[in-house]
Amino acid sequence: MSHRRRPAVRGGRPLLALLLSAFLLVGVCAATGIAWDPLSAGAEGSRSAPAVDVPWSAGPSDAPGPASSPPATTPPPTKGAAAKGNPKGATDTGAERPTGALPFDMPQPAALRSGEAGKKLVFAHYFTPYPLSLDNASADNDYYTRNYLNPDGESGKHGKYGGLLRDRPLPVAPKSGDWEFANLQQEVRTARAAGIDGFTLDLLSLSGKNWDRSNLLMAAARSVDPAFKIMLMPDMTSLKTDDPGVLAEAIATLADASSAHRLPDGRLVVSPFKAEEKSVAWWTEVIGILKAEHGIRTAFVPLFLDFGAHSGEFAAISHGFSEWGSRSYVGQESSTRDVQRAHGMGKIWMQPVSVQDARPNQGIYDEAGNTATLRATWTRAIEDGADWVQLTTWNDYSEGSQFAPSLHNGHAYLDLTSYYLTKFKTGSWPKIVRDTLYLSARTQFAHADPTGDQSLVMSLRKGSAPPRDRVEVLSFLTGPGVVRTTVGSAQDSHEAPAGIHSELLPLKAGTSEAHVVRGGKAAAKVELPYRADHTVEVQDLQYYAATSGREP
Repeated sequence: MSHRRRPAVRGGRPLLALLLSAFLLVGVCAATGIAWDPLSAGAEGSRSAPAVDVPWSAGPSDAPGPASSPPATTPPPTKGAAAKGNPKGATDTGAERPTGALPFDMPQPAALRSGEAGKKLVFAHYFTPYPLSLDNASADNDYYTRNYLNPDGESGKHGKYGGLLRDRPLPVAPKSGDWEFANLQQEVRTARAAGIDGFTLDLLSLSGKNWDRSNLLMAAARSVDPAFKIMLMPDMTSLKTDDPGVLAEAIATLADASSAHRLPDGRLVVSPFKAEEKSVAWWTEVIGILKAEHGIRTAFVPLFLDFGAHSGEFAAISHGFSEWGSRSYVGQESSTRDVQRAHGMGKIWMQPVSVQDARPNQGIYDEAGNTATLRATWTRAIEDGADWVQLTTWNDYSEGSQFAPSLHNGHAYLDLTSYYLTKFKTGSWPKIVRDTLYLSARTQFAHADPTGDQSLVMSLRKGSAPPRDRVEVLSFLTGPGVVRTTVGSAQDSHEAPAGIHSELLPLKAGTSEAHVVRGGKAAAKVELPYRADHTVEVQDLQYYAATSGREP
């Protein structure tokens, strides 16, 4: 059974004012798809259930003028994920992927976009509330650090669950001029360099900051690479219109951009999230209005939270199907059945590929098994013959599901994705030409009880793999070698074969590192600088990751 939440952000203002106004950010809803407000839930203290349909805003203040750093009197955060800081001072400069970052040589974009490879499309789910920067301030004291990673942020609204987020985008330096547009361009370049064909754009609202950022992303994609496409994904757990004409008008507005994803025959691809929220008759009316009033022919690719229950009724109006999918490495066999069902109806299938899921403000998480979920979901997409892939997600940090370069994962998950993406698109496994290690672990033990003021703790989602406390060394080697490891005070070594090998080690208190030794000489080396502890103030069940292919 799939699960998902979607936040609601409502209210609208003129575009110019919105560019100077508060960022309207979103929370998360339960697996039922009901939009809810984590801020009001936290503010109510002892209330056990989130409020439904309560608008809220968060982000920099409404004060006019360019965004700036907070006053010097603002104390630096010392709690939660913010307290972990940035031990290596990592930043995202937006530069091209460095030579030698990957264990293989990435094919040129033309090779991935032409012929049969060009028919296998890979999109990443873009979540507008969490761009690279919220206020164009330095990362040591910007809005993410002060208010989202800090349990005391936003006047304690997120204290109940230890802070809104546990990770954030890899910090970027403040920019002059139109910094929001420049940052969106940078995200497009990063995705393109990884081999991704485009973004699925989560349309959370039809006005307000998220709507403006959606339009800005369409323009940013066009300016960076005309071949990078944006698939429109109206979010039916967040959009509150019952008028098919209103949604059709919004879709048509975005479809004016050349970056909107269309099939070779010119049909605009529309892939609503939780399509079953509206009836087939309702969607038929949207499709009809798009054609009659806007001259837009549509390829409808609904994404369901329950594909099995709704695919049959939607088949007549659909070009293809998708589902949100499971975020644990167990139970992925159902995707084989889903692909077969879609293909049996003559429809394409967009396969969800994920890395992990941990939602503090919902009090729930999946056991991802280090990189096991990433590898398992990619394997299903490859072996089951999916037509398209959706990485779920590019940047939804409130789910902890991001593939995008982040403070605590660097580029590790995105670099791994490039390897499997190449196989998915070309049909051939890339040749490993340089030793590369990926190291992943949590910074706390799964059953650690937070000592701070957090009252809502995450519990394992039903159907997930059981929790485990392991460090994983995932090696990509050109030939057999010895991998020497240090986990806390425990030193060990293991023989790793040529190719891909996963070695699991018991998690110990302290930091972890691994390096390859071949012929008595040290080769690739990776360090995970974030310390694991038994005693923690805030619960953080995301896996942190690092790669030897990049400088810290």
